[in-house]
Amino acid sequence: MELAYYSDLAVQLVNSEEPERGTDGLTSVEAVRDLFGPSQQVARRATEADVTRLRGVRGRLRAVFEAADRGDEVLAVDLLNALLLEFPVSPQISGHEVRDEDGRPKWHMHIADYAANAGASYAATASMGLAFHLTELGADRLGICEASPCRNAYLDTSTNRSRRYCSDRCATRANVAAYRARKRLESERSGRPERPERPERPASRPSGPRPEPTGRTAEAAHDSSPATER
Repeated sequence: MELAYYSDLAVQLVNSEEPERGTDGLTSVEAVRDLFGPSQQVARRATEADVTRLRGVRGRLRAVFEAADRGDEVLAVDLLNALLLEFPVSPQISGHEVRDEDGRPKWHMHIADYAANAGASYAATASMGLAFHLTELGADRLGICEASPCRNAYLDTSTNRSRRYCSDRCATRANVAAYRARKRLESERSGRPERPERPERPASRPSGPRPEPTGRTAEAAHDSSPATER
């Protein structure tokens, strides 16, 4: 089964809204159709009612990610099971349209649904994909980005379960913020504010009368002085 694709549907839906920033990308039928990606046949069935349906599912899927992120695996599973019961699917073997090098079908498991509307269809495949991801890789693979104010959902596919951010951009921003915070703390502990380094000043000239010129230097100085009245 294309596990990554199905579980990514859940991530895409959750991240269509950024609560901390007050933005919502799921506001039209076209936005609903964009979520389906290559599944255009189902996307064409989308209506205005699916905008409202998917907004409701989006909040419930976010709750799954948030529970898993804070280590409450039981709650995450219970919330996801509730979605699976409400939006059931029927797994089927597929592969007629995909052939290997020998021309034989590349059989794989496909999530088929018989939902009455596009919103329910999306909810069914997204929930099932996320359920397979959780059971195969663990609930701790579901996370919420730590880079404030992002809070996007993500699926941790790293080998050492070390992912903490939804993207490289958020990781970089968080690292820069942490570095600046450390520098401020070091400055406060030292008791003096940080000051930018200034370039060294040139050595000052020695004080006192300038020495009298001698030899040719004196003659040059005399020739260059203005003539006095006689």
